Amino acid sequence: MIDVEESYPSILNKVNWNFKEVKNNALHSIHPYPAKFIPNIPRALIKSLPIPKGSIILDPFCGSGVTLTEAQDAGIESIGVDLNPIACLLSRVKTNPLPPDFLTTAYNIAKDIKSFTGDVLIPAIPNLDHWFKKDVQRSLTLIINSINQIENENVADALRFCVSSIIVKVSNQESDTRYAAINKSYTGNDTLAFFLQKVVRLNEIKHATTYKAISTVLNKNSLNLNQNDLKKPIGLVITSPPYPNAYEYWLYHKYRMWWLGFDPISVKDQEIGARAHYFKKNHQTEFDFISQMENLFDFFSKSCIKDGFVTFIIGRSKIHGRIIENEKIIKDAGEKFGFTHVDSIERTINSSRKSFNLSHARIKQEHLVVLQKNY
Repeated sequence: MIDVEESYPSILNKVNWNFKEVKNNALHSIHPYPAKFIPNIPRALIKSLPIPKGSIILDPFCGSGVTLTEAQDAGIESIGVDLNPIACLLSRVKTNPLPPDFLTTAYNIAKDIKSFTGDVLIPAIPNLDHWFKKDVQRSLTLIINSINQIENENVADALRFCVSSIIVKVSNQESDTRYAAINKSYTGNDTLAFFLQKVVRLNEIKHATTYKAISTVLNKNSLNLNQNDLKKPIGLVITSPPYPNAYEYWLYHKYRMWWLGFDPISVKDQEIGARAHYFKKNHQTEFDFISQMENLFDFFSKSCIKDGFVTFIIGRSKIHGRIIENEKIIKDAGEKFGFTHVDSIERTINSSRKSFNLSHARIKQEHLVVLQKNY
């Protein structure tokens, strides 16, 4: 067996984890996703750490599916888990081939919408008139109603992916990372045109993609994972959990969720790190995050194969003026459940990713924390 304390830190430190150039997959740029996990990190971890035969890669906070697509590129089976249904939609579409009738179905939807002159029942979504023009509301409703009638769920998911990708664009929201209303001139016809543009682009990218391994996506709270959710033992965990009191993923996807029939308030209530949890009576503290991470490591201890790795990418948090060193929380939680701490490596976050940093967060560095199960 390789000597962990001497060998793995040496292997890991051969990598420049600051990654001045992000080698992205075109698939990850087609749908907006704030604070996206850069693919260089899972790619380098998969190359640097041995994954025992017969095991899988797990990302319990899979977000937009970056770890899963990198696992597929490496030919390794993977499972992604996320509470956010938009994240799961993105991950499913990215990791599954497009059905052959995808384009035809989209064009038929567009043809039917263009010829439709009847009344449309707009869904009851909070503050809809503030965020969406009436003509855009009508167009989105017609597109989504048509998608919901499709029997092939893989086709329907891919089309939902495309409409989800334009919802903020055609709204009055300034951008995916700025929650402010501005006046936009987009019409219902623009909405349909943008939808079809995304359909064509997704079709181009997906047909240039190869699928070397299976990836499964679970829409559930990672704190409720159990061994029945896994088909095989875990060989490598690669994940970046939400930092306490930093980002609110539910907020930036809430109108996507409402339009597609999901419940963003339920997601908010369960989302780890959401700011709302830290600004209420009897608010959460770092001890809640400690408990959540220990819950996860309890699951990892039962589900990881011997010599398997758990790797976290995580930055600090600021809670009511106090700096919380989250990498130490991860290290301590792992060691409490029998994992050996291999290394903690500081990396500088590329300035292009800092644009989403909220004023209270100011996250400039993050840590790669590596642990190994030795029993």
